[in-house]
Amino acid sequence: MILLFRLLIFVFILFLVYTAIKYILSPKRKLELAHEHKKYFFLDDHQDIRKNFLLTYKGALFEGEKYLGTTDEAFEVVSIFIWPKSTAALQGLERKDFLYIQSEITRNYPNAVIYWKSPVKEFLKE
Repeated sequence: MILLFRLLIFVFILFLVYTAIKYILSPKRKLELAHEHKKYFFLDDHQDIRKNFLLTYKGALFEGEKYLGTTDEAFEVVSIFIWPKSTAALQGLERKDFLYIQSEITRNYPNAVIYWKSPVKEFLKE
């Protein structure tokens, strides 16, 4: 009986350690932490083309939608549409910030053309 009780406690402790490690290494948690600290973080599943990516930069959260197409070599992401989750968070961002975001996305998807949605699209046209 005591041995069974010790085994249950040991399994419970292992479960707690596993849950803590899984939480600490969670990409969603890293995105939230970077968003709170107003740092850059790019969260994307490169294997799943249908899944949108999220990125945060200077406290603004952006979502991007990927579209598959053909290049000379293979099927790849050829266009990306990006929009801010909250337009109020764009306060203080400059043109160079959006160009930095574009360069980081281009690093991950070199064959993609990036299209911004409103209000960033109008801001970059000025």
